[in-house]
Amino acid sequence: MQKQVLNYRIIIEPGKMGKKVVYNAYCNTLGLADYGNSIDEAVKNIKSLIKFHIECLLEDGTEVPTENTEEELITSTKVSIDGSGVTSQVIVA
Repeated sequence: MQKQVLNYRIIIEPGKMGKKVVYNAYCNTLGLADYGNSIDEAVKNIKSLIKFHIECLLEDGTEVPTENTEEELITSTKVSIDGSGVTSQVIVA
């Protein structure tokens, strides 16, 4: 039996559901999203969804999408917008 290990990036973001703070979890490579009332719950939920999704893909004989997280670089930048409309000045730091 062949063993394959796949790595998937999971992004967690806080969000609001009414007045309540929840945590949204995304696995963009598989096109999946879920949420939880805590970060731990959001991670647990998205992992369960990833497992179910991959099992369904394998059952259907569909190729399982992969990503190479070890060679990716994830960064961010700050953007400052001074003014409004046509007179705005955008500064990328």
